Amino acid sequence: MSETAQKPSRAAKQAEALDSRYHLAAGMKRQINKVFPTHWSFMLGEIALYSFVILLLSGVYLTLFFDPSMAEVTYNGVYQPLRGVQMSKAYETALNISFEVRGGLFVRQIHHWAALMFAASIMVHLARIFFTGAFRRPREANWVIGSLLLILAMFEGYFGYSLPDDLLSGIGLRAAMSSITLGVPVVGTWLHWALFGGDFPGNIWIPRMYALHILLIPAIILALIGVHLALVWYQKHTQFPGPGAKESNVVGVRILPVFALKGGAFFAFTTAILALMSGLLQINPIWLLGPYKPSQVSAGSQPDFYMQWTEGLARLWPAWELYIFGHTVPAVFAVAIIMGVVFGLLTMYPFIEKKLTGDDAHHNLLQRPRDAPVRTAIGSAAISFYMILTLAAMNDVIALKFHISLNATTWIGRIGMVILPIAVYYLAYRWAIGLQRSDRAVLEHGIETGIIKRLPHGEYIELRPRGARTRHRNRHHQATAAR
Repeated sequence: MSETAQKPSRAAKQAEALDSRYHLAAGMKRQINKVFPTHWSFMLGEIALYSFVILLLSGVYLTLFFDPSMAEVTYNGVYQPLRGVQMSKAYETALNISFEVRGGLFVRQIHHWAALMFAASIMVHLARIFFTGAFRRPREANWVIGSLLLILAMFEGYFGYSLPDDLLSGIGLRAAMSSITLGVPVVGTWLHWALFGGDFPGNIWIPRMYALHILLIPAIILALIGVHLALVWYQKHTQFPGPGAKESNVVGVRILPVFALKGGAFFAFTTAILALMSGLLQINPIWLLGPYKPSQVSAGSQPDFYMQWTEGLARLWPAWELYIFGHTVPAVFAVAIIMGVVFGLLTMYPFIEKKLTGDDAHHNLLQRPRDAPVRTAIGSAAISFYMILTLAAMNDVIALKFHISLNATTWIGRIGMVILPIAVYYLAYRWAIGLQRSDRAVLEHGIETGIIKRLPHGEYIELRPRGARTRHRNRHHQATAAR
């Protein structure tokens, strides 16, 4: 008895029609069979991606109600303490979003929390790449892209929280953007005029910053993320040494269905965490700050965490002025110079390390931090430098709460930014060397168990097995050291 053949569905017919024209089936089959490793640290980059998606969605909603105008208006909204106060249209609409637009305050806060999460996850993701050597050939370009994404995220966030034109954002613009621009030798006043249209604050800066914040910088970030993901897809993902893992393969799960399901669940989890933070944890209550007035400065003013190191640098740098060919170079200009040096070293580090070590080989297997003691020490010193500057950004608050002289906190920061990175470098280097020696001892003598065995001739020995995973890791360590 013959069975009746089932008629192909409409979707199958459409798919066959597309394949007959564009021959997609073979290529798509190869792509959906791509394998990704499953180590938890690889999810750090996904947090940045999902945070950016939430930033885009919430930003579109806020754009519908925000008016980036510096025209003077009198506030007559529902927030009673500010009724009758003169303010800019930008600040008024930011207040209206918070109090009168349905869900406006929640969206404002999820936008701000997502911006912080975006910057933080990029930082941690770059740290993971740095300490494991994932930036080595052939992935130098992706490191450069990641560094540019961090720099753009910092300035995008800075422009974003400056848009409401409240007192805190105005102080930040005056202390950073305006003062540093004026401090540029020779061309500073012209640059300031080009940015602000005259004296600070002017009436054109908010509209210009708004265009940068919602159009230009997000478009560049989106393009860089696309190139970054395309390179990861094309070059294949790095992986940690383990059973079956080699320089020529990838051990993990296929993109469909396992990786896609995990990614979707992690996106939902990231969204849920940001939603909980936005609903329960208040951030940037602009109604408590009031509109920006050049004659007013609030105590304890400081930027978000990703820009605090620049604020700390400005507070710690001595009041040195240089006089070059009749031009005054103020102390604040040093902040811009050091920022440029830091960003340049960050972006170019893979090429600097390759030049100094002579390592030009392809690398798909990652290193443990202990396997590269010098790099680990450099990264640890850089983190300590960043932490000192971040704490220095709140030295006035520290002095107030702990009843310490403000001058003392400044000098502690100045000394710490020089001494602490050196000390951390030495300690991290010795720690990595010590762990290498521990690995070598395990390789030679096995793992301590405390189990004593008596041999037939009466000798007592400790059982020290050598696990397969330990042997594999130490073989990889020896191969790395040999290179």
